Amino acid sequence: MSSDAPAQPPMLVSEHRPLPVELHPNIEHIITEDGAPVDNQFSEKQQRLLAEVLYSSWQPGEPFVAMSNVGLFFAIRTPPFVPDVLVSLGVASPADPFPKKNRSYFVWEYGKPPDLVVEIVSNEEGGEDTVKLQGYAKLGITFYIIYDPEEHLSSKPLRVYRLVSGRYELDQSESPFLESLGLGVRIWHGVYEDMSQVWLRWTTADGQIMLTGKERAIAEEQRADKEQQRTLVEKQRADDEKQRADEEKQRADDETQRANDEKQRADAEAKRANEAEREALRLKEKLRQLGIE
Repeated sequence: MSSDAPAQPPMLVSEHRPLPVELHPNIEHIITEDGAPVDNQFSEKQQRLLAEVLYSSWQPGEPFVAMSNVGLFFAIRTPPFVPDVLVSLGVASPADPFPKKNRSYFVWEYGKPPDLVVEIVSNEEGGEDTVKLQGYAKLGITFYIIYDPEEHLSSKPLRVYRLVSGRYELDQSESPFLESLGLGVRIWHGVYEDMSQVWLRWTTADGQIMLTGKERAIAEEQRADKEQQRTLVEKQRADDEKQRADEEKQRADDETQRANDEKQRADAEAKRANEAEREALRLKEKLRQLGIE
């Protein structure tokens, strides 16, 4: 975003390993930070959003660094680039960030240029699509993203470039996906922190927005609430089913009791009928014995 564009870097040939310590250049004269703030609130949030999401949700399968507004040094006596965001795979942040050699991204310390840089345009003076476009290509940075939300430089707010044979080619797809990084990028309207705006967001291979730490926490809370609600509904369904089973059993028991009562009444009636019949036979026999027909 800075308008202080560095001179063109030399073509960089990297073996993707740090320079041996004995060959490290003297960097005492280098100013790694000048204390200058970013130029607007939106850009500051956009930089932080892009870097924070990677640490919250990206799992590339190897170490990486994501930095915002940090000097990218590629030569001793050439001013650095200061990309709004840089991403480098296969490297790790130093355990102690305070020594001068660890305060910025020195290509000879990390052994490679970044894999991706992002510039957020806030005016027409930063050289994002001229000096920086050429310079990042010469450094061998595979992907270069220009986000121009106010369309200062182009009517196309999002431009994604891929390095092909040492030159950048514009990705013409609607939803660019950076295969070697496993990252997609798209424009998204929503709220980040306290600001509702049109943001540049990372996406997954299937086009889903990669979540910030807060968004992940909210999503997890919502998932837990849904799981709890599902458990409660399932329990209520089980309770209702048990109640229906209990009621059905009670009806069956009542029916059995009624059948038993009916059988007992029938048995008692049959017993009374048998006793009456026997009594009639005894009476008849007694009358016969008395000579009475």
